[in-house]
Amino acid sequence: MTVSSFIAVVQKIIDISLVWVLIYYVLKSLKNNIKMVLIFKGIVIIVIIKILSDWLNLTTVGLLLEYVIMWGPLALIIIFQPEIRNILEHLGRKQILTNHHVLTMDEREKMIYEIMNAIDYLRKSRIGALIVIEREVSLNDYIVRSKGIYADISSELLISIFFPRNPLHDGGVIIQGNRITSAGAVFPISLNTKINKRLGTRHRAALGISEESDAIAIVVSEETGKISMAISGVLNYGLSIDDARMMLVEELRPRREVLLDDEFDEDEDINNNEVKDGAGHENN
Repeated sequence: MTVSSFIAVVQKIIDISLVWVLIYYVLKSLKNNIKMVLIFKGIVIIVIIKILSDWLNLTTVGLLLEYVIMWGPLALIIIFQPEIRNILEHLGRKQILTNHHVLTMDEREKMIYEIMNAIDYLRKSRIGALIVIEREVSLNDYIVRSKGIYADISSELLISIFFPRNPLHDGGVIIQGNRITSAGAVFPISLNTKINKRLGTRHRAALGISEESDAIAIVVSEETGKISMAISGVLNYGLSIDDARMMLVEELRPRREVLLDDEFDEDEDINNNEVKDGAGHENN
């Protein structure tokens, strides 16, 4: 293989890889954005009708669809400008070279302890709350529009923020790393039509921010005292305090630690197999 042919192969591999990365992020955005799912379904339906009209020789329908296909992209850009802007903002908030503070095990345990203590008190007292924990996707757009706090996480502070007479109790609290960054944050309301109509604004806001980012949103209902957690566009409703704690522990667990644990389990299995084999040889 010559150098030029090798370079050509590498260029094709890079080209195909970039296309697949683009397709991956487009599909990921479609999955987490209800409006974009509807747009995608509409485009698929138009393409199917166009194919059927050509196959059945439906001249009028085919001609109309040609105009739709010709001017459709421009119309979509104009009509769905807010949704396209949201997707671009979502990609812009991705922290490729992130300076996100990775919590130590002690910091993570203390954080979960303080949050769950506050959640337990709030649910028993029927005080509504919305706590959003930032992960890889930055929430700075919402932080700048809320009230800055920048304080260590404590159950007492969280409870006082959501106390009914506090001016900030209607908004959400944003946590970055092991600190409460802001309170009174306003999040986008989910447009998911499958969500129960009895659920209020807090639940819809929790689901909305989980659709636009990878944040963890914890909700306490002021009417029922039930705990809910929204993750990746899915609302887990009516969790017990123990279930909520275990889910939070699992979601905040570093991926690197998970891989190390898996490797440790594999090494442990290998060692156990070696011991069993050794035992078998001794018995023989």
